[in-house]
Amino acid sequence: MQDYMRVILAFIASAAVVMLIAPFFIPMLRRLKYGQVEREEGPHAHSAKEGTPSMGGLMFIIAIIIASLAFAKYNIALWYSVPAVVMMVGFGLVGFLDDFIKARHKRNLGLRAYQKIIAQFVLSAAVAVFAYKYIGSEIWFASANAKVDIGWWYIPLVMFMVIAIVNSTNLTDGLDGLASGVTLIYSVAMGVIFLYLGRAFTQSFASEPLFIAEADGMTDMAVFAFAVAGGLLGFLSKNSYPAKVFMGDTGSMALGGAICAMVLYSRHLFLFLLMGCCIVASAVSVVLQVGSFKLRHGKRIFKMAPLHHHFELKGHPETKIVMGYMIVTAIACLVALMLFM
Repeated sequence: MQDYMRVILAFIASAAVVMLIAPFFIPMLRRLKYGQVEREEGPHAHSAKEGTPSMGGLMFIIAIIIASLAFAKYNIALWYSVPAVVMMVGFGLVGFLDDFIKARHKRNLGLRAYQKIIAQFVLSAAVAVFAYKYIGSEIWFASANAKVDIGWWYIPLVMFMVIAIVNSTNLTDGLDGLASGVTLIYSVAMGVIFLYLGRAFTQSFASEPLFIAEADGMTDMAVFAFAVAGGLLGFLSKNSYPAKVFMGDTGSMALGGAICAMVLYSRHLFLFLLMGCCIVASAVSVVLQVGSFKLRHGKRIFKMAPLHHHFELKGHPETKIVMGYMIVTAIACLVALMLFM
């Protein structure tokens, strides 16, 4: 099967799986009373969302696993698709435990902060060591066509980036369709980049088996990226405003893990700052808000953090905020793609 065909089929299959299981999955979540528990300090308008089925991220996690592994190359998947899926599922499991505790005890607090930190630290350390051993310690820069090997410093850098990306993605999941819409666009762009990298390896090192395997691996990561995009497209049919289901921490942390896999395998670690600028903005706005509150004796920069809640309290409708984030992400991703030309 042609590589481009595998990528397209993974996208379609992932979207189809979500749309097929949603009519059964959402009522099941409602029967189990796994509903959203809104924060008391959150926007007042969100009180109407109380009780909306959560943990819907399980739907696209299942779809991504099926599609990405079904259309992967068997001999290559063990080193590319499977580890990417494991990263996604690992962080998704932490989110699932958080969601389950919230739903079981009908409270907004799930796992304790220290429990989340320990779990994320252990997972990020495992990811960093795996990446150092099997992906390498080089960081690539597309615009300069350069590579920098940072040696063992790669491990703490990756640990920091993984924890930052996972938590930033989790913070971005605050409006109907926001995290899913932004990540969908990011995943499509990353899929295109992986296809480009795979083709570049094939053309430059056509006679070297090691680089041919690398080219196949990049194509498998394109399959994974488009499986993520397809799953999110199917999920958006139920998650766009007004949402019939939320992804919960199960979904947002799983997406963070999936993004980490794409970032690490692309080796363009710092490109995420551009392509994922809206996700980065969520985390930066929270850091600035907390810093301002503590250092300026209770004074705030934003009406509420993360940033999308600031826009919401300024009177902008959810749909326009989400569309704005998606447009900015699309433009940022197009700029990133231009760096490879």
